[in-house]
Amino acid sequence: MAGYKIQAVIFDLDGTLTDTEKYYQVAWPMAIEHFGYKCEPWMPLELRSLGRPFAPLQFKEWFGEDFDYYKVRDYRKQIVKEMIAKEGIPLKPGAVSILKWLKEQEITVAMATANGYERTSGYLDRIGLREYFDRIICADMVEYGKPAPDIYAYAVSQIGTDPDRTIAVEDSPNGVRSAYKAGLKVVMVPDLTEPDDEISDMLYACVAKLDDIRELILTEGRDI
Repeated sequence: MAGYKIQAVIFDLDGTLTDTEKYYQVAWPMAIEHFGYKCEPWMPLELRSLGRPFAPLQFKEWFGEDFDYYKVRDYRKQIVKEMIAKEGIPLKPGAVSILKWLKEQEITVAMATANGYERTSGYLDRIGLREYFDRIICADMVEYGKPAPDIYAYAVSQIGTDPDRTIAVEDSPNGVRSAYKAGLKVVMVPDLTEPDDEISDMLYACVAKLDDIRELILTEGRDI
């Protein structure tokens, strides 16, 4: 490492590095209503980065015990797959430049995503970002998904950094909660919603764009 006080940066994927969260906001209502349920406009926002076992429980709370989460999710996956085949996987502004800069500074870069490894791996290959990541940590590697702290706790254990010297970059409340509970410095780059009071209290910083992370690291400075 290059001696910065910040030892590592761990990124979320959808809505943080890629502008793909918008696909889910369309696909979830389509899938839910395909199976005869009424999807309120706010519901897909609550689902951002929501992992197991929390997502199935949330749907049962909304729609009842008979709701078949996995059937609906599989249908939603197909919708998103078709959207990506047609529209591609757009990157968030500054995604490549911040990843390049971190590598140049010899700061460890990892990913902690609510997606499974196979899908994440395919995405990163497709958009040409795999080379920037030292480790890829996915929801299927831990017992509990976001907003539980498992995925971030596992990520720092794998890359060998201290949580309080590691930045987690997130766009959603569930992701913020996960990283905060694991003791990381949480930087939010809002995507579809701004942080409310609860989420703001968990943040090390809230920035407008990914490139702003560079200044945060420089402000923290180097080890003496």
